[in-house]
Amino acid sequence: MIVVMGSHAAQVQVDGVVNRLKEFGLGAHISGGTERTVIGVIGVGFPPELPELMELLPGVDHVTRITKSYKLASREFRPTDTIVHVGDVSIGGDELVVMAGPCSVENREQLLQTARAVKAAGARILRGGAFKPRTSPYSFQGLGVNGLELLAEAREETGLPIITEVLEPGDVATVARFADVLQIGARNMQNFPLLKEAGRTDKPIMLKRGLAGTIDEWLHAAEYVMAAGNFQVILCERGIRTFETSVRNTLDLSAVPVIRRLSHLPIVADPSHGTGKWYLVKPMALAALAVGAHGLLIEVHPSPDHALSDGPQSLNFENFADLMDGLRSLVVPLGRRVGSAEPAAVPA
Repeated sequence: MIVVMGSHAAQVQVDGVVNRLKEFGLGAHISGGTERTVIGVIGVGFPPELPELMELLPGVDHVTRITKSYKLASREFRPTDTIVHVGDVSIGGDELVVMAGPCSVENREQLLQTARAVKAAGARILRGGAFKPRTSPYSFQGLGVNGLELLAEAREETGLPIITEVLEPGDVATVARFADVLQIGARNMQNFPLLKEAGRTDKPIMLKRGLAGTIDEWLHAAEYVMAAGNFQVILCERGIRTFETSVRNTLDLSAVPVIRRLSHLPIVADPSHGTGKWYLVKPMALAALAVGAHGLLIEVHPSPDHALSDGPQSLNFENFADLMDGLRSLVVPLGRRVGSAEPAAVPA
């Protein structure tokens, strides 16, 4: 349910609605627009006559019931786009935010070298896995806390915020001490204890779509995070499993405009996992920008053929710089912007 205030409603009237909701054991999420304020009602079990009671309060224009079962994530609940702030980076606005780095943190030299390169090319957030969910139990599983410490060191040197994955509810607090954004991977999209625990943090959460997750299931997963109190959710389309075998996954770019119609949450695309092939990353990244993605998640490695995980889908530094140049050529006609490349160093 949402309470729409009149165009000239005073703050005291907004506070009156919030206080009345508290009397029913309900919370409120306030969205201030240019013309009017919308109050989303948070909670369950409110009496059926509540909408009529709310409409009697001073300053209330009307009350609307939310028809979607993912109430907090729906655009009905919040008509305006949510913008998630990560330091001085804003995800959900006009800027295409590129998050780039290695699939796995392997060692200090590899990570710092990559962090410097992606920043120089215009990336705004450093990605890197410290805890890695792998299909085979014999594959490299990441450096764990040691990897988190290396990510923190890379942030200290480059100034780039970091995003990294958390796998278990018991690790959320530890990862949150180091990371600026917590990533919940495709395999954990419906790990409800993990979603709830992530929702109790004050860190932005990136929620990847599951391998066989429908858009409806994906938005309900986001609802778990938001119902726990954390509204800083970023959705990530990373490809779904289909009958096609020529690519690792099928990157469902139609999900981007669908999500933007159904939800106020920002959505980014991951063309690295979405295709599994490095030469497809640039064209699919450009396509994601064209259909309205708010950001991109790109895997970059100094030597992809030596990577301990996902080398075939990783860009080297030269290819990543070329990708960024391609994005910069496309953002202007689309009315968007993307991080600038640093000027090349002048030889002494």
